[in-house]
Amino acid sequence: MAATEAFSRRLSAAVRGLSGAWYGRHMAAADRAIRSRLPLVDLVLEVRDARVPAASAVGPLRRCSPEPDRRRLVVLNKADLADPHETERWMAYMKQTSCSCVALNSHSREGIKELLNVVRERIREIKLGESDCTGTVLLVGIPNVGKSAIVNAMHQIGRIGAAEKGKLKHAIVSSHPGETRDISGYKVASHPNIYVLDTPGVLSPVFVNDESGPLLALTGSIKDSMLQEYEIAQFLLAILNSRKEYKEWENLNQVGDMSSFGCAMSSSSHHNKRQHASDHTQDFVVKAVRQVLFDTISSFKGDLGNGNELRRLIECQFASLQEAFRVSAELSENVHKLVAMKLLNLYQTGRLGRYTLDCAPDVMKEIAS
Repeated sequence: MAATEAFSRRLSAAVRGLSGAWYGRHMAAADRAIRSRLPLVDLVLEVRDARVPAASAVGPLRRCSPEPDRRRLVVLNKADLADPHETERWMAYMKQTSCSCVALNSHSREGIKELLNVVRERIREIKLGESDCTGTVLLVGIPNVGKSAIVNAMHQIGRIGAAEKGKLKHAIVSSHPGETRDISGYKVASHPNIYVLDTPGVLSPVFVNDESGPLLALTGSIKDSMLQEYEIAQFLLAILNSRKEYKEWENLNQVGDMSSFGCAMSSSSHHNKRQHASDHTQDFVVKAVRQVLFDTISSFKGDLGNGNELRRLIECQFASLQEAFRVSAELSENVHKLVAMKLLNLYQTGRLGRYTLDCAPDVMKEIAS
């Protein structure tokens, strides 16, 4: 809706104002190294964020040709944080546009096994069925899409039957973008032997459209510290207020919202665990935050399509979230920043629900055009 787009435009202007500041010399060097290796490897594994499949596409790999590329496989990681129905639509879109695609959660052993099997089969096809060949896979993606977590999981599963067990290093995994600084190789399979080259995340200094910047800031591919966390959180609340997912939290006080928190701990372990009000990731704090969002959205009588009224709602939500997060008013100018940081963390870790921010294109319309 137009009011939400206004928050997106404001954040987009802030991103443009950075003039690609995230694209430092280390990232520029990594970009050149990746481009030089693209024609030398057997398979390119492009990791995207399932919440923003379009915005998280790797610049050098964007293609216009309708011909299938057997040397490229797209992985929609963090599928557990995205809307499953939208993920299915994206998978169908990829298939229709001759692009092989796998959706997974890098922390799911079964998902990694499926990915490893697909990679094995693709390498065998490329190597014309040779069983004792050696295949190389280049793992690429923008910052913070989970490349290192994927290569570690593939390495852990694939090395079990390998003679090199225990001798191969792991990649560094971090929730902060830009932690991988060089290209490292990891053996992930035998018969055929497959080596994966993990690469630093590279984010283009210029985006293909104005919508990509705000989405990548929200999902954490652009460091929050480079922008105003408050502005990113306002954009997030504008999105949450325009969606219907909040209705799932209507019965929080009655049924405890166990479906959203997953398997509950036993009552004894739950009571034994100390509850720290300052820890915003604890279930009772997350529940309070969800309750605030449900109450403020459902009781709002204004027009969410009106920018001024939506801004008024968001200001009220920040005041209520300050109490839910137990942020002291004595912190004065840091209050909004602390509330915003906690809220963004809950979104980025899936505690506020599963949202896909990039809608899959209509395949039939694209074919017709």
